[in-house]
Amino acid sequence: MFIFTIGLEYIIMKVPQFLLITLTVLGVNGSAVAQEKNQLDFEYFYAQINQDTLYKNLHILASDEFEGRKTGELGQKKAAAFLVKQYQNYQITPAAGTENYLQTVPSAFMKKLFSPLLNDSENVIAYIRGSEFPEETLVISAHYDHMGIEFGKTFYGADDNASGTVGVLEIARVFQEAVRHGFTPKRSLLFLHATGEEFGLHGSSYYVMHPSYSLENTFANLNIDMIGRRSNDYIEQGNYIYLVGSDRLSTELHEVSESVNKQYSNLTLDYKYNVKGEPEQIYFRSDHYNFVRKGIPVIFYYNGPHADYHKATDTADKIDYPLLQKRVQLIFATAWELINRDERIKNN
Repeated sequence: MFIFTIGLEYIIMKVPQFLLITLTVLGVNGSAVAQEKNQLDFEYFYAQINQDTLYKNLHILASDEFEGRKTGELGQKKAAAFLVKQYQNYQITPAAGTENYLQTVPSAFMKKLFSPLLNDSENVIAYIRGSEFPEETLVISAHYDHMGIEFGKTFYGADDNASGTVGVLEIARVFQEAVRHGFTPKRSLLFLHATGEEFGLHGSSYYVMHPSYSLENTFANLNIDMIGRRSNDYIEQGNYIYLVGSDRLSTELHEVSESVNKQYSNLTLDYKYNVKGEPEQIYFRSDHYNFVRKGIPVIFYYNGPHADYHKATDTADKIDYPLLQKRVQLIFATAWELINRDERIKNN
């Protein structure tokens, strides 16, 4: 955060379709059966959010090899290359206007009073095209940069924000698995890994000024920044997540979020940092805010502060992986509902 057995799978996937055909022939209400089939399909993919994959990718991104992923430096370039390779492996396409998934953010763009001199850096952007309303886009974002090496110490940024980065990767992987099984989403999905967040939200700022697809038809942003740890308020117990911004621009977005959580994830949704005037000003401090400035509804997912925030001790061994998985499942479920509704959510 800115300091300010393939055969068996085939059978599982085909059973609901067989059930639908059989019950329709028997005269059972087709609409009700179709609804049940959709429920079974979603629950199958929801369960595919994999803790082991999250663990593996996070340990890679928060390793010595990536040198703290400082904007414009070698570690960030290596991290970008890792993300590109993952999307290639998943067979998810690059977004429009990118060069093999990369959108260059020039050094001159990031030259601001409060930002240090930074080298050119890259957003990593992938895309799944919707089947019915492809012009309508949901952005799922997380910054992948961190603070690099300072005073001889590597700032690994395991929670901030390797946790969000691997969350986006895992959501993208499972959505593409759904596509391969014939479940292409109705609306389009854009996966944005933003650079330069730690020094001024630069990557997301550049993206909204140079979007791959129309911002007018970008109907929401789900932004993930620090979801791998417990905050001081939940240090010993509680499956929770802080949500910020969900009701600010679209009460419908907030209602979808609440409904999905109640039905599937049952996390404690804490709105402490969503209160207007709260002293930490969290609403303004991660990449979602650049979408807010364009009038796009957002949900910011955040685990809250902890003792290792912006320290070299923010390491992969301290991540709560079962809780990380539950949080990523919630975001996946929310995205699934948003892109498959009959109508897109509306602003207030």
